[in-house]
Amino acid sequence: MDLTLTEDQELIRSTARGLLESRSASAGARAMADEPAGYSAALWKEMTGLGWTGLALPEAHGGLGAGFLELCLVVEEMGRFQVPSPFLSTVVCCGLPLARFGTGAQQARWLGAIARGRVMSAVPGDWDGTGGGITAVERDGAYVLDGTAPFVPYAHAAEDLLVVPGDGPALLVDTASPGVVREPLDTIGADRPHRVRFDGVSVPRDRALTAGRPVAEAIDAYGATATCAAMVGAAQRVLDMTVAYAAEREQFGRPIGGFQAVQHHCADMAVDVLSSRFMAYEAGWRLAEGLDAAAEVSMAKAWVGEACRRVCDTGHQVHGAIGFTHEHDLHLFSGQMAAWALSFGDADHHWDRLAGGLGLPA
Repeated sequence: MDLTLTEDQELIRSTARGLLESRSASAGARAMADEPAGYSAALWKEMTGLGWTGLALPEAHGGLGAGFLELCLVVEEMGRFQVPSPFLSTVVCCGLPLARFGTGAQQARWLGAIARGRVMSAVPGDWDGTGGGITAVERDGAYVLDGTAPFVPYAHAAEDLLVVPGDGPALLVDTASPGVVREPLDTIGADRPHRVRFDGVSVPRDRALTAGRPVAEAIDAYGATATCAAMVGAAQRVLDMTVAYAAEREQFGRPIGGFQAVQHHCADMAVDVLSSRFMAYEAGWRLAEGLDAAAEVSMAKAWVGEACRRVCDTGHQVHGAIGFTHEHDLHLFSGQMAAWALSFGDADHHWDRLAGGLGLPA
C-alpha cells in the first residue's frame, strides 16, 4: 500500500478540512448539544451540495464514483473537528452496502436519494452466533419484523433503516411504518443513538435485499473502518491541542513543553496517532480495492480504539485540570472517543476475532 495521497485525494481532504474548520464553531459537538436533531441541517445541506454524500456512490445513481478511501478522508476531517453528522450512518453503513447488494430498482430508488441528502441508518444485527434480537417472518407476500435494536445512530432523523434480522435478507424499513418505535438513549457520544423497537412491522418484498449475512458483514467492515478514520482525525486534533498547550503553559518559569517528561508524553501520543493512521488506511485501502480485509479491519479497530483512548488520556495528563472543565474542548474528544471505541465492536471483540482466525482460543 502506498500511503501517499493522490492529487484528487489531497483536494478532497483539504476541501473538507477548510469547510469543517470554518463551520466547527457553529455546527460542532458543543453547538449541537442542545439541538433536537443533534446535527446541523444547514451543514448537511452544504455537504450534500458539495457532493460528499454521493462521493463513493456510482455515477449512474447520482454519485461521483470515488472510492471508500476518499470517503474515509472526509470522515477523518469530521472527527478532527468534532462535527456531529449522520454521514457515517447514512453514506457508509447504508449507501455502500446498497451499492453492492441492492437490486437495480433499489439502487435507483435509494442511492440517488442518499446522494441528494436522504438520512438513513443501519441495524446490522449480530452474526457472531446469537442471531441478534430481530426476527423476520415471511407472511402474505411481506416480511414481518419483531425485536429490538439498541444504539442505532440518528434513528430519529432517518427516513429509512437498513435492517439485517437474525436470518433472512436485509430489509429497507420505512421509519414511518406502524410498529416502529424509536426511544432516545443518553450516551457520552454525540451520535444521538436510539433504541429502535419493531412490533410486527410489515415490510414489502420489494424492500428486501438479495442477501443477509453479507450485508451485515459489509456494514460492520465499512462502519468499523470509517469509525477508525474518525478516531484518527480526533486523535490528531488532541495531539495538536496538547503540543500547543505545552508550548504556552508555563510552570517554574518555563513552558512545560521544555520538560523531558512532557516531551515523552507528546512523543508517545504522536506514535499512537501515526500507527493508528497507518492501520486505518490499510484497512480502508483493502476495502476500496475489493480485497479480503477481515483481518485488517479487526486489527485496525482493535489497535486504533486502544491507541486513540491513550492519546486522550495522555492529553488530559498534560493539560491537567483545565482539560476536564466544561469550557475546554478536550473532554468532548474524550467522551466521543470512548463511544467510538465501542462502536462496531470494542478492542476485545476484535482481538477475539483475530485469535479465532488464527485458530487460537478467544
